[in-house]
Amino acid sequence: MNSPGVALADALSGKRDLLLPCVHCGLCLPACPTYVRMHDENDSPRGRLYLMRAVVEGRIDPAADAFQTHIDRCLGCRACEPVCPAGVEYGTLLEYARAVAVAARPQPWFIRTLLGVFQRPGRMRTVMRLSRWLRASGLAGLGAWIIPRRWHTLRMGLAMLSASGGGKLRRLGRRRRAAPTEASVGPPDAYSALPDTDDKDEVRPARVGLLSGCVQAGLFERVNDATGRVLKANGFAAVTPSTQACCGALHSHSGDLEGARALARVNIAAFEGADVETVVVNAAGCGAAMKGYAQLLADDAEYATRAAAITEKIVDLSEILVRYGMRKGAPIWARVTYDAPCHLLHAQGVAEAPLEMLRSIPQLELVELKGSAECCGGAGLYGITHGELAQSIGSDKVDAILETKAEAVVTGNPGCMMHIGAGLLFRGAGIEAIHPVELVDESYRRGGLY
Repeated sequence: MNSPGVALADALSGKRDLLLPCVHCGLCLPACPTYVRMHDENDSPRGRLYLMRAVVEGRIDPAADAFQTHIDRCLGCRACEPVCPAGVEYGTLLEYARAVAVAARPQPWFIRTLLGVFQRPGRMRTVMRLSRWLRASGLAGLGAWIIPRRWHTLRMGLAMLSASGGGKLRRLGRRRRAAPTEASVGPPDAYSALPDTDDKDEVRPARVGLLSGCVQAGLFERVNDATGRVLKANGFAAVTPSTQACCGALHSHSGDLEGARALARVNIAAFEGADVETVVVNAAGCGAAMKGYAQLLADDAEYATRAAAITEKIVDLSEILVRYGMRKGAPIWARVTYDAPCHLLHAQGVAEAPLEMLRSIPQLELVELKGSAECCGGAGLYGITHGELAQSIGSDKVDAILETKAEAVVTGNPGCMMHIGAGLLFRGAGIEAIHPVELVDESYRRGGLY
């Protein structure tokens, strides 16, 4: 049986071009949240790439603390990729490395259990029902306050669950802050005009698939509902295949590549059966995972071509709305700030579309957030598994949000919404983390588009 080190070498055979281009220039260092805070070369992208090569070449045992600790400590935010002059595909390499790390030293039982739940729809529905009950009863929020800090995993998990509840959007920005102008507000009938796309080269797809997600469907059903309404208002018929599964992002990030591949196959079949031109995703982490299906299943004889075809159809919600033009809704007189999800900005390269989506809302004041491109510290399960470091990163994010004097922070990923929301909850800030489509949906509702 091959050792984990040999397994990594085998996994990268024919793909050494992904590992070798790093010239150790150091341009990634200031972009890396862990290096900036720890000043340890092993906790930088180039340091971790060096460790990966050492395992491949047999110079380090993958079970060694050096490899395990520094690979596990990476957020996987991929902020190093846009600044890398050599174009190193760090995110892909990290997933391979984590698979080797897990093979050499199994994960904690609660991580294995959680990943298993996401692969079993029945169990996942049960867990989500229980989670919603804890949230609705107020026990999640109470527990986050009274549980001792030394029980960080439970305390943070409950805080994140409590922060997923929402509920303040309807009260946001109802009072006029400035005299409206005809251009920015307009008469009520101006709200209902569908944008004219006749002069565009692309034809608006009439039928699109919608990924419902696992956490998104279980804890953020309101975001999925808003997504469906906004797509319909803008001329799209959204189809949500009932046979779809979790996207597999948490599994890939945690080193369970086989689990991620199994889920990817389920989703590929589901969206093939739905016969859609485009697959719309409203969660940044899920979108990045699905855009990576072609790479994930590149060696699968049955699914490689099918995975590549699905990958070409994946778009973020903001991308499709901005590409074809959006209806304008009613004004929302509110001050908000936007935090860019790492897997939307760095992994997918989508920067302007979410901002344009927000700028389409009349009277909404969008304030720039210092450090918006840096990870919030959530990073899937990172906020729970790496308490002290995640708290340091998250605390900096909360500080930046509070400096803006915003009434809400907007971000397009459930994990980010929960982690940032938990940080704000611990500060007693009273500021909610909301999804961009929720603001658009509320603008449309107030404008009578539904």
